[in-house]
Amino acid sequence: MLLLPRFDYEEPKDLHEACKIMAGLKDNGKILAGGTDLLVNMKKGLIFPKCLVSIGKIPGLSEIEPQNGSISIGSNLIVAKLTEFDLIKQRYSILYESAASLGSPLIRNRATIGGNIVTARPAADLPPSLIALGARIKLKNKKGERELKLEDFFKGPGETVIKKDEIMTSIIIDEPPPFSGGNYIKLGHRRALEIAIVAVASFITLDKPDGIIKDAKILLSAVAPTVIHAVSAEGALIGEKPTGKLIEKVASLASQECSPIDDIRGGAQYRCAMVEVLTKRTLTAALKQAKKSR
Repeated sequence: MLLLPRFDYEEPKDLHEACKIMAGLKDNGKILAGGTDLLVNMKKGLIFPKCLVSIGKIPGLSEIEPQNGSISIGSNLIVAKLTEFDLIKQRYSILYESAASLGSPLIRNRATIGGNIVTARPAADLPPSLIALGARIKLKNKKGERELKLEDFFKGPGETVIKKDEIMTSIIIDEPPPFSGGNYIKLGHRRALEIAIVAVASFITLDKPDGIIKDAKILLSAVAPTVIHAVSAEGALIGEKPTGKLIEKVASLASQECSPIDDIRGGAQYRCAMVEVLTKRTLTAALKQAKKSR
């Protein structure tokens, strides 16, 4: 049986105290939220933090707060909650879909939205949908707070721009424009407890229900070191009237923009082929939703 290494434990009551503790620990502390990745990696002997700083009792970090034209999601909110709020299901359905596909019910009731982001796994479920929605994150330390686009947060597998003393406090998502729709599909060998072989998140905005495409986002996951935009595919959509032929063309372009690896879960050629399939499916679903949206 794998045992956790010895560590000190801190449970601050507010953000000010948490930031002060993290500043004092320098490189020796880790934030503990759900712990579904952190504790496993400690048991495996991959990391050896001297102190874990729990943010579980800090007010406001486990809430969803509607704001003026946006929502703020606390970083310590468990993933299962994203599937329970009508606001998420109705206005941010692409996020609902990615949350519902994460792990198993047991994992979803323990893992947090912030934890799924900061681990920077190439196949993590939430980042593709959040980036498609234009999400921003807030990072706080003893010296102050900064805000940045989520897509600028990732540097590579397991690597982000977060500083050792910073705490992710919230994720902000603007309300989608009228006539917008999105969809997320993850391909795995099983329906639960599965790491994505390939995943695609697509989000489009029309100028009117039967109009042209004003904006488009296609995010590809598990086919590169980080989540990537299918840039040429997105560009081919904007300004065009959506048709089945256009979607097929764009899906083919998306499959040419990834650089997957061969591993035990799937070969590179297979992953590229599945990018084309999933891009077509997600765009078709996103378009159907956009035409009904107001």
